[in-house]
Amino acid sequence: MKRIALFLLTNVAVVVVLGIVASLLGVNRYLTANGLNLGALLGFAFIMGFGGAIISLLMSKPIAKMSMGVTIINTPRNGEEAWIVETVRAFSEKAGIQMPEVGIYEGEPNAFATGAFKNSALVAVSTGLLQGMTREEVEAVIGHEVAHVANGDMVTMALIQGVMNTFVVFLSRVIGYAVDSFLRRNDENSSGPGIGYMITTIVLDIVLGFLAAIIVAWFSRQREFRADAGAAQLMGRKQPMINALRRLGGMRPGAMPPSLQAMGITGNIGKLFSSHPPIEERVAALQNSQSA
Repeated sequence: MKRIALFLLTNVAVVVVLGIVASLLGVNRYLTANGLNLGALLGFAFIMGFGGAIISLLMSKPIAKMSMGVTIINTPRNGEEAWIVETVRAFSEKAGIQMPEVGIYEGEPNAFATGAFKNSALVAVSTGLLQGMTREEVEAVIGHEVAHVANGDMVTMALIQGVMNTFVVFLSRVIGYAVDSFLRRNDENSSGPGIGYMITTIVLDIVLGFLAAIIVAWFSRQREFRADAGAAQLMGRKQPMINALRRLGGMRPGAMPPSLQAMGITGNIGKLFSSHPPIEERVAALQNSQSA
């Protein structure tokens, strides 16, 4: 609940700061004179920016189960499933969180953690991961996902996404009104937003959205380094995680829905828009870390 409270308070703080800055710059008077109320805009930015992020966060676990076809292990059917459950249980106790749900899904090598709350999360591994790795390597991957849960990464990512969305919505509309006012400055009979506002807003939603995605992806990559280090700490040594990463580097990672890519053990092979750093960078970071 503390993380959720922090999430909501940060959202409110962002809107308040935007309002103060806009008022100090005189934007409030300017926008009101041109038919746009700043309070309404801030409320709109809040709803658009954080509404989707909060809904996505709250629905993350059921959506993951449905989209990935996850089978929850309520009662282990064999020794392998029992080992997976006990591994998650042991890491959860060591990390100081409640036992997450544990699941398996059919697919290429990958794993993910999701859920709105740290103490009611889901950790799932693919059949491809279980078949293509040693138990020690699978254990390291599970430790990585438990570290994501313990670090509160699901809430953090939703928070960052919401902050970025709010800035995109607010700035695109402020600039849209400025452009529209300039284009219609000699039209004394004009009222309400014109074509300049609509076009500018649409273009900036796209352009600023791409910039926001780059920032969110950067935060996601930093979080992966922390989860790798967290797995090493949970296991008491870093070599198993290094071995698991090297093994993954030689595999074809399983495809995951965009909403879950940031929570998997591997992500898209990209740069600015990649949710995960390159494998070689993650290995180097672990080798140079102070972990066991």
